Amino acid sequence: MQFKHPEILYALFLLLIPIIVHLFQLRKFKKEAFTNVAFLKQVNIQTRKSSQIKKWLTLFTRMLALAAIVLAFAQPYTSKNLKFNEAEETVIYLDNSFSMQKKGANGELLKRAVQELLLNIDENKPFTLITNDDVYKNTTVKASKNDLLQISYSATQLDYNAALLKCNTFFSNEANLKNLVAISDFQVQQTAFQPQTDSLTSLSLVQLKPANTDNIGLDSLYISNRTSNTLELSVTLKKQGFEDQSIPVSLYNNNQLIAKTAVEALNTVATFSIPANEVINGKITVDDNQLEFDNTLYFNINAEPKINVLAVSDSNDAFLKRLFTENEFNFQVFNSENLDFNLIEKQHCIIVNQVDNLSNALITALKSFEDNGGTVILIPSKDIVNQSYNTLLINNGISLGSVTNTEKRITSINYSHPIYIEVFDGKVQNFQYPKTQSFYPVTGNTTNLLEFEDGKPFLFQTQQAYVFTAPLDDSNSNFIHSDLVVTLYAIAKSSLKIPELYYTIGNTNTFDVEATLKQDEILSLSNETENIIPQQRYFNNRVAITTQETPNVAGIYELTNKSETLKRVSYNFNRSESILNYNNLESNNGVSVSNSVKTLLDNLKSDSKINELWKWFVIFALVFLILEILILKYLK
Repeated sequence: MQFKHPEILYALFLLLIPIIVHLFQLRKFKKEAFTNVAFLKQVNIQTRKSSQIKKWLTLFTRMLALAAIVLAFAQPYTSKNLKFNEAEETVIYLDNSFSMQKKGANGELLKRAVQELLLNIDENKPFTLITNDDVYKNTTVKASKNDLLQISYSATQLDYNAALLKCNTFFSNEANLKNLVAISDFQVQQTAFQPQTDSLTSLSLVQLKPANTDNIGLDSLYISNRTSNTLELSVTLKKQGFEDQSIPVSLYNNNQLIAKTAVEALNTVATFSIPANEVINGKITVDDNQLEFDNTLYFNINAEPKINVLAVSDSNDAFLKRLFTENEFNFQVFNSENLDFNLIEKQHCIIVNQVDNLSNALITALKSFEDNGGTVILIPSKDIVNQSYNTLLINNGISLGSVTNTEKRITSINYSHPIYIEVFDGKVQNFQYPKTQSFYPVTGNTTNLLEFEDGKPFLFQTQQAYVFTAPLDDSNSNFIHSDLVVTLYAIAKSSLKIPELYYTIGNTNTFDVEATLKQDEILSLSNETENIIPQQRYFNNRVAITTQETPNVAGIYELTNKSETLKRVSYNFNRSESILNYNNLESNNGVSVSNSVKTLLDNLKSDSKINELWKWFVIFALVFLILEILILKYLK
C-alpha cells in the first residue's frame, strides 16, 4: 500500500492526545467519611473496575476512528507502479507495410490491429502513433478515430531497429514511465532485429501472424534476348507454397492483353516474345489473392533516342566509327583545327582522341561542357603537351607526368564500377589482357576502371571525365582489338541515362530526357491519380530527373512539359516483403511479447491500474465512531 499524500501521516501523532487524556486525568478526589459498612465498600470497587474497562474500550475506538480519518486524508492506494501519478507516456509503432495485408484469424492483420487499438485504448488517454509514413503525435482515440480507420498500406517499410529509435524520440523528458508498443508481423529483414531498451522504457512487442504464408509475386523483369525483329522479356516470380500448381501470367500493352503463359510448378521464370522497336506501355499480372501489391509489374519500352557523340581526333579513328554505329549514335568526327565549337553544347559525349596539344579554346569548351553534365573521354597521344592536358585536369586535382616507355599489361578490371555492370555478367576468367608500350603516370586521387599489373591506372574517372593514360593506336597498344574496347561504348551509353524498364518506389532513381526548356518551364510526372514535380536539373539539351520518395503509387507515369508527353516511366513497389519469413521474438529477454493487441493493452491497463482505498478508511472511521457511541450508551 502506498499513499498519495504521505505527509499527512504526521497527523497520527494526534493519537497521543486521547492517550494523555485517558491516562492522566486531572480530576482530584475528595475524601468523605462514611460509616464502616463492608458491603458498600465492595460495590464501590466493582463499579470502579467496570468504569475502567469502558474507558479503555472508548479509548481504542476513538484512536482507531482518528487513525482511519488520517489515513483516508493521506489517500492510500495499491498499484504495480512504484509511484502514484508518475508522468506516463505511450508511443505505439504500427507497421502498415504490405505484408500486413495477409489475413489472420480475424481478417487482414493491419485492419484488425487498428480495430483493437480503437476498442481497447481509453478514449481520452493521449498517445503517439507512428506508422511507416506518418505520425499522429499526442492524439487520442476520440480525436483521431477517422484518421486511424483510414490508415493505408505503405510502400515503405522501416527497419524495425530504426522504427524503435524513432519512437523513442517522441518521449518527453518529463516522462518517468515510457510504454513503447510495436505492432507488426516482424518479417525477417536484412538487418537483424535487436531491440534495445533502458530502465525507464517498457517495450512490448505484438507479433501478428497470418493464417498461412503462401504467396506468389512478380519479382523482376529483364530483356533476356534481343534480335533485330524481337525482344524476349523474362519475368521472375517469387513463390511460397503452391508447389504443385501451374501459375498463369499475363502480359498487357495499354490494358490490352497481348500474351499469356503459364509457369510450371518447379519453374520461376516466365518468358514473352514481343516485336522489337515497338513502344510498349506494359504490365504483367499474376493471379493471387494472398498479397496484392506484388501481383502487377509495370514497365515501359520507349523509343530509344540516339546519343550524340563528337570526336576530336588527330589520329586513326576507324575503331571509333566501328563502335558508334548509326542506329544508336549520332557520331561526328572533326580534327582539332576545323572543330565547330557551336556543336559542343549539343553533345552528350565528347572524345578527344590523341590530340597533341589542347588549345585554350578547346580546354575552355571542354570544362564548360563537363560542368554542364557532359561526359568527356581523353585519349592521349605519344607526344602530348603535358601542360595543356594538366590545365584541363587541374580543377580535378589530377596531373599527368612525362611519358614512361615501359611495356605493361592491363590486368585489373573494376567490375563494381557502374560502367561495367551491364558489360560483364561476372568476373572474366582466362581473359586475354591487352598491353601497352608506354604510358603517362598519374598524380592525384582517381577512381580506376582499368589498371596495370602494378596497380597504376590505365583508365580512370575524375568527375565527368574518363582519362586513358596511354595512347590507343596500334603502335603503342592492342587495346582497341581486345574485348575491353567496349568500355568506350559503355561510357558513351552512360552519358545519356535512358529510362530503364521500370524503377522501384523508395529508391533514388535517376534518368535523363532530351528536352529544351524555356525559362521557368518545369517537367512533371503524372498518371490518372497523381501529378508530381520531380527533382530536375536542366542542362544544354537534356533534363536530369531524380525521384526518391515520390511517386509512391505503382503505375505508368507520363513525363510532360505542359501538354507535351516526352517520355513514359514505370514505377513498381519494392518486392522485399513478398517472401513471408518471420523473426522469432521469444529470445528477446526483458521484452514483453504478445500475439494480440487486446491482450497487451489489457496488461498495460492492469499494470497502471490504481486501486484507491480512502473510501474504505472513511467507512472504518464511521464504524469505529458508531462502536464508541454503542459502548458509551449500552456498556454498564
